[in-house]
Amino acid sequence: MRKFGLLMSLFFALIVALFSPIAWAAHAYGQFGDVKYPANFQHFDYVNSAAPKGGEITLVPPTRLSNFDKYNPFTLKGSAPPSLNGLVFETLLTGTMDEPTTAYGLLAQDVVLAPDRLSTVFTLNPLAKFHNGDAVLALDVKHSFDQLTSKEAAPQYRTIFGEISGVTVLSERAVRFDFKRVNAELPLIAGSLPVFSRQWGVVNGVRKPLDKIVTDTPIGSGPYRIGKVNFGKDISYERDTAYWARDLNVRRGLFNFDRITYKIYKDNTAQLEAFKAGEFDFIQAFIAREWARAYSGRQFDSGVLIKKELQHGNAGDFQGFQFNTRRDKFKDVRVRQAIALAMDFEWLNRQLFYNAYTRVRGYFVGSDFEAKGKPTADELTLLEPLRALLPAEVFTQAVPQPPVTSLEPTSGHTLRDNLRQARDLLAQAGWTYRDGALRNAKGDVFSIEFLDNSGSMGRVVTPYAKNLEKLGMAVNYKVIDYAILQKRLDVFDFEVISNRIVGSEAPGTELLERFGSKAADSEGSSNVMGLKSPAVDALLDRIMSAKTRPELVVRVQALDRVLRHGHYAVPHWYSSVHRVAYRAGLFEQAAVTPRYYQPEAWVTSTWWASPANLVAHRQVSTALDVKKAP
Repeated sequence: MRKFGLLMSLFFALIVALFSPIAWAAHAYGQFGDVKYPANFQHFDYVNSAAPKGGEITLVPPTRLSNFDKYNPFTLKGSAPPSLNGLVFETLLTGTMDEPTTAYGLLAQDVVLAPDRLSTVFTLNPLAKFHNGDAVLALDVKHSFDQLTSKEAAPQYRTIFGEISGVTVLSERAVRFDFKRVNAELPLIAGSLPVFSRQWGVVNGVRKPLDKIVTDTPIGSGPYRIGKVNFGKDISYERDTAYWARDLNVRRGLFNFDRITYKIYKDNTAQLEAFKAGEFDFIQAFIAREWARAYSGRQFDSGVLIKKELQHGNAGDFQGFQFNTRRDKFKDVRVRQAIALAMDFEWLNRQLFYNAYTRVRGYFVGSDFEAKGKPTADELTLLEPLRALLPAEVFTQAVPQPPVTSLEPTSGHTLRDNLRQARDLLAQAGWTYRDGALRNAKGDVFSIEFLDNSGSMGRVVTPYAKNLEKLGMAVNYKVIDYAILQKRLDVFDFEVISNRIVGSEAPGTELLERFGSKAADSEGSSNVMGLKSPAVDALLDRIMSAKTRPELVVRVQALDRVLRHGHYAVPHWYSSVHRVAYRAGLFEQAAVTPRYYQPEAWVTSTWWASPANLVAHRQVSTALDVKKAP
């Protein structure tokens, strides 16, 4: 019977392909035509559709966030609470954890791509409702787009949605997105639009500008609402028992906890001690020394706390000390390369990291998109028109690798050898050692400041600084509060910052925000390096127009090659596993682990409460009800 149904589905799909005037009409959209789940699928493979609802989980954000001061995640100024966007707001389409370039209908029940591929029509699910009970309508979609692409929103949204020329309301529940050019990713970009109610920020019939909506309670359509809040410190999200999509296949078995709470701590030490003391249930570890030495003791030995290294198929994250090339001292590539030569990763890995890390090589490490060796014929075809904009070595040499240090004195790769090479590069760039410091022709001393918010990078910067000081540089390591750091990053008021970029299995439009020239001048953008390169812009344009995954792979490899020849960062390190710890006996998870996931999102969306957790949660809720009773 199932085989017959499959044959009929294929038959009707063929009829649609042959006679329909549309390029794509379905419950989902695949950038390269690959859609895993059929129209009437029951649930995603990595969830338990029968998972019970109830219980709670308390965790900490896997970011540098140290406080929050608003409920609006879409504006530049201030910090929003963790997971607000994902738990409270929803999008037209939703991605999965087992497909990198496909998304399925959520607020939209179907997506139709025009024959010329220059527009997409979404039809909204008639069940979709906001938390205030209003239906989600096409007018809300257009309102959300207009607000997010206005100057009142954080500027990165204008970059993300920059290839969308406009949104037109066709009917009460149909909306069309028009594109500036053919780009197979654009229907996914349009489908990723966060949708919020037109009533959000309306007071006495007057709508506030988006950047004036600060602490107004969000009106979204997601599975959770904001619950109890210790403003600036802790926040709880309460599951909406009337959630409109609770029986939808893309939501079945997901978002099972009645309450998700985030606690925020000022530093890593306080956070870890709080975890051991039972203040929260789940944590992701990012520091190898802590993982090896501090995640230990009686509670771990007895099994009260569980420590695990989780396998995943994610592309490797990029992490490194990124230069602000808006500063004159960092404009010369030889200076940037020299500074990178002073880092002794092998020593750091042995002495500080317990050999737990692998060196980051490029911007797409561990994925198909990572450039390797000399450029391939396909890469050269892309790069040749850009020859006048690129150094000759891009075409003739193997892609640059991070420097290595050897303990063998005759290897030619000792730290001393690397520092000699760095000295020569600095001299070529006009910086020489005299009068006790590295100076330029004007006599200015070369100084370099590393900014940090937690102090955790101090043990890395300290030995690194000693190497840089051997070159005559004056090094300053400054620790500031996260909120101040974020403000300085937003206006690019820094010299060097340690930055992590989560890897992607399908790089695309976000690269414009990260490496595009236009983003370099947009406050709050992800182009913290200030990268302005016509060659990079041209490659980004080719990436946006990729029609097949092989085309995308080659074009991103060419981009990786060009970026690495630019030496815009000092590559750090990455781990091939997620390191997590959690309280035993409180949670259960599906038998199938997804391939692509970040631990926090996987846990909050797919795990569920154990019977013990449900009982404890019920007892607490009952006690609170009794306390509230008159």
